Amino acid sequence: MTKVYKFGGASVKDANAVKNVGNIIQLYHGNLVVVISAMGKTTNGLEKVVEAYFNHDEKCVAYLEDVKKYHLDILNDLFENKQHPVFTDIHNTFIEIEWEIEAEPTREYDYVYDQIVSVGELLSTKIVSAYLNEVSIKNTWIDVRAIIQTDNTYRNAKIDWTLTEQLVQKNIQPLFDKKEQTVIITQGFIGSSSELFTTTLGREGSDFTAGILAYCINSESVVIWKDVPGMLNADPKWFDDTKKIDNISYHEAVELAYYGASVIHPKTIKPLHNKNIPLYIKSFISPIEEGTLINNNTIKDESFPSFIFKMNQVLISIAAKDYSFIVEDNLSQIFGVFANLGITINLMQN
Repeated sequence: MTKVYKFGGASVKDANAVKNVGNIIQLYHGNLVVVISAMGKTTNGLEKVVEAYFNHDEKCVAYLEDVKKYHLDILNDLFENKQHPVFTDIHNTFIEIEWEIEAEPTREYDYVYDQIVSVGELLSTKIVSAYLNEVSIKNTWIDVRAIIQTDNTYRNAKIDWTLTEQLVQKNIQPLFDKKEQTVIITQGFIGSSSELFTTTLGREGSDFTAGILAYCINSESVVIWKDVPGMLNADPKWFDDTKKIDNISYHEAVELAYYGASVIHPKTIKPLHNKNIPLYIKSFISPIEEGTLINNNTIKDESFPSFIFKMNQVLISIAAKDYSFIVEDNLSQIFGVFANLGITINLMQN
């Protein structure tokens, strides 16, 4: 059987973190698909590049240099041989961004965002893959854009499940037919449209990538490695006295994720639920600890409450001017406006 591991930005934020990922992979001796996010705050750094580029800000190149230096420092810490091919590979990957920002922007913001910000995942996976091979953890690097196919809704692309599943069966499944352990390193967050343009699946979409691939290969389980011991009943950034949830059902996990529990992406759970694939939330700091299991548990979960704290929310109140009430017909029009503008409604009270 095959497992899917997902490592977020914090788990590959520096050279020691990358080495720790290698140690965790060595704990498991079966076939693995390893999904990796951009390193540290790279996504935020590349977002600054996009903003500066669109605003004709002269700091655009400086912002890109900051991202370059960050990755080069990690490379220098990981590889004693400064002639290692990975240095050239990373240099060439950055050239993709340089080409993008050389000319005036002619496409819409969301398109350019996806072409530039997606490079973060390519950089991280190339570095991790090269390091693992260097320390004799054999692996195959795969460009997930050749696998996960989407529409062209940039920054929130919709998955073409039929085509994606066909491509997984064609390009990934045969790799697991060998007798020895197979480790595949690939990117979270990104996909490709039918026009072969890079798309992204929404912020924190790397979790979703893990769910997609697990569904398509009928994975034994998915493990999302975090800097917390599991799924907590509140965000430890805001609450001191948090409790770990040992086991929670898919249904309750979806509810918590949908309403803003930041430990997992809301879209991740449904494809796993459809095939009854268990999902574990575990700590990359203490990888042998139990963590949280999300599965088809029908027993009532722990009785303590969960608290969700959301930043930067906007409250919109809508009322009729003719002393009537807003009813279903009005709501369909209102939701249509939000849908056309691509605005997500988190919570509604009527």
